Amino acid sequence: MRPYTLKQLQTFLEVARQRSVSKAAERLFVTQPAVSMQIRQLEDAFGLALLEPVGRNIRLTHAGEAFLLHAQAAMGQLKDLEAQMADHVGLKKGRIDLAVVSTAKYFIPMLLVQFGKLFDGINVQLKIDNRENILGMLARNEADLVVMGRAPGDLDCEAIPFATNPLAIVAPPDHPLARRKQLPFSALADYRFVVREEGSGTRAAMERLFAQHNTPLKVEMEMPSNETIKQAVMAGMGLSFLSMRTMRHELAGGYMALVDIQGMPQVGHWYITHLSQKKLSPAARSFKEFLIEQGGPLMDIWS
Repeated sequence: MRPYTLKQLQTFLEVARQRSVSKAAERLFVTQPAVSMQIRQLEDAFGLALLEPVGRNIRLTHAGEAFLLHAQAAMGQLKDLEAQMADHVGLKKGRIDLAVVSTAKYFIPMLLVQFGKLFDGINVQLKIDNRENILGMLARNEADLVVMGRAPGDLDCEAIPFATNPLAIVAPPDHPLARRKQLPFSALADYRFVVREEGSGTRAAMERLFAQHNTPLKVEMEMPSNETIKQAVMAGMGLSFLSMRTMRHELAGGYMALVDIQGMPQVGHWYITHLSQKKLSPAARSFKEFLIEQGGPLMDIWS
């Protein structure tokens, strides 16, 4: 065996994800020289360069690309090993790597608090990103469990619904459509929308909905967060399509209004997902069972 360490592999994977030594150092809570030293020692162990500078960022060499694939697989195997050993111990303790799409941030903290009251020995590491990046984490086995609004279509996964996800068209309260009832979907064709970025699950659901109704979607502006979109809608920039789980305060306070469209809101589901071949630790199984049994009722009370 060549003399390299697990810490060096973890450092390499973070640098490869961030494409930046400085950003990797921030995520790992270490200095940039410490990251550079770990990478240099890893390259020395194999006698070749894995990274090369490109301006202020870095990119993987051809060897680095091959190394990345095997390093990701190795880390996934080590996570499965930890889960197997936890099973033998039989304790519902340990760590869960949980990844959620950005819209889920409105209810996941509440669910984690409730879960923590039942299992105070479990540490949850939470990552939040858009659907496209979360799917990447899932495929690379970087997350034990994933919460998203639509089951993956091209991965061998187990996806179980645990709560509803109603999505609706929203407008500022003084918008002319906010005062009308049972509008046909085609009434939206004359108005512009503020939308989530490409890669967002909400954006994909919106585009599918407009396509199903043969209605053109006029995009005023793309924005990378639901919070920014809500501010844009309240300012009168345009209409939007959002999960009702994200808007309880704005709707209750009269800062935004639902547009009454026939067949709306569109009701989807929130799913707890993991790779089918994933060996879940007792801690991860406990969280999965908690969401399936209690997630929906708790969310209905909360939002």
